[in-house]
Amino acid sequence: MMGMILKVNVAVGDKVKAGDVAAVLESMKMELRVSSEIDGVVTAVNCRAGETVERNAVIVIVEPEQIN
Repeated sequence: MMGMILKVNVAVGDKVKAGDVAAVLESMKMELRVSSEIDGVVTAVNCRAGETVERNAVIVIVEPEQIN
């Protein structure tokens, strides 16, 4: 959904669990929490607080953690 990023809660290298809130987006006067769908490691953060993002923008990339 198009909107403005209010807060980014993760950084590259952070470990996240499914359901962790990666960012908070404001759209149409509503706050929407963008959560990780998987357990893994943040490999990219493509936004920052105050930035407007377009619909379907990829704002955070989480890769599954490699198990050795």
